[in-house]
Amino acid sequence: MGRIFGPTQKASGEWRLKTNEELEKAINNENIIRYIKYKRLSWLGHVERMTNKRVAKTIYKWKPYATRLKGRPRVRWEDDVRNDLWKMGLTNWKQRTQERKQWKEIIEQAKTHREL
Repeated sequence: MGRIFGPTQKASGEWRLKTNEELEKAINNENIIRYIKYKRLSWLGHVERMTNKRVAKTIYKWKPYATRLKGRPRVRWEDDVRNDLWKMGLTNWKQRTQERKQWKEIIEQAKTHREL
């Protein structure tokens, strides 16, 4: 989780990972799994509202030409997000992301949703 919040630079100029106490303080002692899912849904709304010319939106919409390897497919970021939305019982979420205030209410519900 130290990678999510990034390293901290000491006074000597050396970099270090944050301690567990610093990370808990940064997220106000919330459930870390729910916090990550909440931030992921927040980012989804942000990307969906972007114009198609933005790099993040282009990468999000990009579909590779290559086929996947044999065996169990790797879980993608989008698969996790869709699963979270399904657990919350959200339908027509693409339209809901366009309304910033409504989407904010939805992601606030994700913070306390039992299924996530």
